[in-house]
Amino acid sequence: MPFKQLGLSEPLLRAIKEQGYSEPTPVQKEAIPIILSKRDVLAGAQTGTGKTAGFTLPMLELLSRHKPHAGKPAVRALILTPTRELAAQVAESVQLYGKFLPFKSMVIFGGVKINPQIVALRKGVDIIIATPGRLLDHVSQKTVDLSKVDFLILDEADRMLDMGFINDIRKVLAILPQTRQTLLFSATFSDEIKKLTDKILKSPALVEVAQRNISSSQVTQVIHPVDKERKRELLSHLISKGDWKQVLVFTRTKHGANRLADQLEKDGISAAAIHGNKSQNARTKALADFKDGTVRVLVATDIAARGIDIDQLPHVVNYELPNVPEDYVHRIGRTGRAGHNGEAMSLVCVDELEFLASIEKLIKKDIHKFVIKGFAPDPSIKAEPIQKKRGGGSNGRARPSNRAPASKGRR
Repeated sequence: MPFKQLGLSEPLLRAIKEQGYSEPTPVQKEAIPIILSKRDVLAGAQTGTGKTAGFTLPMLELLSRHKPHAGKPAVRALILTPTRELAAQVAESVQLYGKFLPFKSMVIFGGVKINPQIVALRKGVDIIIATPGRLLDHVSQKTVDLSKVDFLILDEADRMLDMGFINDIRKVLAILPQTRQTLLFSATFSDEIKKLTDKILKSPALVEVAQRNISSSQVTQVIHPVDKERKRELLSHLISKGDWKQVLVFTRTKHGANRLADQLEKDGISAAAIHGNKSQNARTKALADFKDGTVRVLVATDIAARGIDIDQLPHVVNYELPNVPEDYVHRIGRTGRAGHNGEAMSLVCVDELEFLASIEKLIKKDIHKFVIKGFAPDPSIKAEPIQKKRGGGSNGRARPSNRAPASKGRR
């Protein structure tokens, strides 16, 4: 089915063609006609399925069908994302597909000065892509008017809830018009997601292109058992022996990401770390260097990796397993995107066997275990429990409870 059969107008079809796409992905094929019918949508879609265009294209189409309010542009569409990187990625998609339409869009997130955002908002904007915290900073300063919003889109809603943004989301919902179209996209469906959808969606259509909480079939998964003290050595061995040119590596903590990147550099492997304590400029540079091949290894925490959009990323490595099993699905979803095959490896020590069991239970499959020659774990080593923390800075999950001033750099 070509895009022109989905009910999109010529300016959007021209923009799609410029991007080199001819046929919609399954989620686009299913979601776009439903959204164009003005129904609320609950979509279960993993990263790499084309979900961003799945809501961007019909949103732009519906906006173009209705004349805007008189005067300067008013905010008619609001897209909320959990992280800066994802907000920037969605904003780029809006600009690319809206290239031949007259709409003004802008991205709002913390970590950068708020005054340039205020200046842009005063000039008027049709579409805002924002992280919840910085958006509420603007609301509190009365620098943004959300009273005319026709569309609300929550992207990666499960991640927003996991990061503790539920109270911020409720505050945003309280100031939006009751008459609006709401779209919620989530890679996993937890009980919290179900509660949220019951409150904000009206008779939603369910769009689900993959079974709930399972990993992509495009990704080959393998576990490499290894002692904790030899993980870095094994990782360097895998990268060098396999001549990997581009690999995304996950750690549980920000400090661990920094330490591993430094160690890889000492091994002669170019690496950079990306996490919430890095400045936005540093995060942007690290990601750009990774994409263009200047850096072979990008070491990331879960939060910072959201929004990394590389169609042909061949390798993802869990240097440390996440203590939240759904995060495993998110992590390995960074590879095997856009129809390409990917490989996800996990270096698992005896301390992490409980985490592994939870992951296999979630994805309903046993992941293949393969011991690399020379790196067999010592059976005499006993497991030491890993503290499961669900907030704070030690594991890279900022749980924003007390509002920080805008100048401190909100997400």
